[in-house]
Amino acid sequence: MSPLSDAERFARLRLARTDRIGPVTFSQLLQRFGSAEAAIDALPDLVRRSGRADYVLPPTAAVEAELEAGAKLGARLILLGDSGYPSLLAAVDPPPPLLWTRGDPTLLSRACIAVVGARIASAGGQRIARGLAQQLGEAGHVVVSGLARGIDTAAHQGALPTGTIAVLGGGVDDVYPPDNAGLYDQVVEQGCIVSESPVGARAQARDFPRRNRIISGLSRGVIVVEAELRSGSLITARLAGEQGRDVFAVPGSPLDPRSKGPNELLRQGAILCEGLEDVERAFTMLRTLREPGGSSPFDGAPDQVDEALLERVAALLSPTPTPRDELARALQLPVGAVAAALLELSLSGRASLLPGGLVSL
Repeated sequence: MSPLSDAERFARLRLARTDRIGPVTFSQLLQRFGSAEAAIDALPDLVRRSGRADYVLPPTAAVEAELEAGAKLGARLILLGDSGYPSLLAAVDPPPPLLWTRGDPTLLSRACIAVVGARIASAGGQRIARGLAQQLGEAGHVVVSGLARGIDTAAHQGALPTGTIAVLGGGVDDVYPPDNAGLYDQVVEQGCIVSESPVGARAQARDFPRRNRIISGLSRGVIVVEAELRSGSLITARLAGEQGRDVFAVPGSPLDPRSKGPNELLRQGAILCEGLEDVERAFTMLRTLREPGGSSPFDGAPDQVDEALLERVAALLSPTPTPRDELARALQLPVGAVAAALLELSLSGRASLLPGGLVSL
């Protein structure tokens, strides 16, 4: 992998910060045009044709300000395509376009496992999480969690001596909750802080599903210690399953609502976890997670999509997610032509690109 030029790095950050360009659209723009620089050059014309006059790239001054803020903090920016981008996360469909880090970013490329659970955790649950994280760390695993109260805090504390990763919803300088400020400083010194959000951003509710997706994406497996049925920890477990990762659950008393989440995961086929041995036994099973291959859905795409093709593709869309290949088959057209049309329809707000080559209204 050849290193990204400074201009391409700047362009990737700028493209990633463009309003309404999420990870799916970002990845497809790179595939369609070969680089972020070329995508940015093409975007004004695509936007003009889509009729979205309010669709603008962030000014270069805003991108420069984010880079300066990161440098002042001593943070490191890792972009998709950089050699330091963690391979397990690159295998996610689609991977986050970038990561800001504080601390030791080499931990991201080591064997990682997530330990997550309830914010209002029992003393017993915290003891289990702390002890399990310590065992995992001593066995060579890097423990990943979200720096939240309860189980997350206990997991980080148990793994601090061997290195731990805290993934935040806000920027890498957003210490939340505030009472974990001391733990945050320890993780910077002995582990790594990670965030997809801009430096200086404060976490909002919409940021936590993205945070959870990175926690599971960095990890070979996710262990849920305590969690109620409707919780962020179960979202992380669901994402882990979708990403092809192992899901572990620590069983608990049926009298405690915090045990309902792990117990339900066990009913759904999660791996029972009572200690390190259960994790290492599961990891002896052969499973390979690797970055998607180099083939592009835009192979054979026309240089410019005509209005008639856009309308034909748009007429087949519905609120139900549909595979891109199925649309191509229905239209009796090359996949590349349909993929290019879908990308333009997404920029105009007439389609939503989803992971796995799916699309909906």
